[in-house]
Amino acid sequence: MLVLRSLAFNTLFYANLVLWLIFVILPALLLPRRILLAVAIAWSRSSLWLLRVVAGTRCEISGIENIPQGGLMVAAKHQSFVETFALVTVFQNPVFILKRELTWIPGFGWALSKLRMIPVNRGARARALSDVTRRAKVELGQNGRQLLIFPEGTRRPPGAPPAYKFGAAHLYAELGVPCVPVALNTGLYWPRRKFLRRPGTIRIEILPPIMPGLDKVTFQHELQGRIEPACDRLLAQGRAELATRGLDPLATQAPDKP
Repeated sequence: MLVLRSLAFNTLFYANLVLWLIFVILPALLLPRRILLAVAIAWSRSSLWLLRVVAGTRCEISGIENIPQGGLMVAAKHQSFVETFALVTVFQNPVFILKRELTWIPGFGWALSKLRMIPVNRGARARALSDVTRRAKVELGQNGRQLLIFPEGTRRPPGAPPAYKFGAAHLYAELGVPCVPVALNTGLYWPRRKFLRRPGTIRIEILPPIMPGLDKVTFQHELQGRIEPACDRLLAQGRAELATRGLDPLATQAPDKP
């Protein structure tokens, strides 16, 4: 049953993505950016609906009251693909930092460019960080957008040792805006590089903001100190839920090595 539901969801998810891209997103490229952004939010909601109805996986987002007004930085744990679109439904004028290669994809890349997402050349390092900072200051300062970043840089399996990069602390110091940490347990239900979609309740928790003014080292410790315990708690809740179905993915799994 789990395999069949996962197969059905994956088929419908990517078919839905292609249909939205061809019939809605591409035509919206000719319209104002705010219309394209509304389309992106609508697609995200349709994907979460498919996840709930077909795979039996609900997405519960709490702590929305912790989001301050105006431009801010959002630093989210990254375990799965699902948070990349689920958070779009909460932070409704988001700007992502993403691999520049994504902007080369016909259609999809055009939409990313029109939405003024920030591409990064990972090979350039110092120059790339400088370019990202410059563009982020414009989007947050002039347009009051929310910069969504994943401080570990890539998806990590649930329960893996944390691996926070310096880039988040640099942006926090340079941008001078509140940073909203986000904890989650998405990797239990939509694991990276895996086919299965486990039923249950994905939990994404928006934590109280870290206000500007800390030095980089203190901020780095504060960010990790808020996200990791919250993620551990959400993972424990998720594992208990999955265990009742005999689906706990970590029950017989050896811990990830650093």
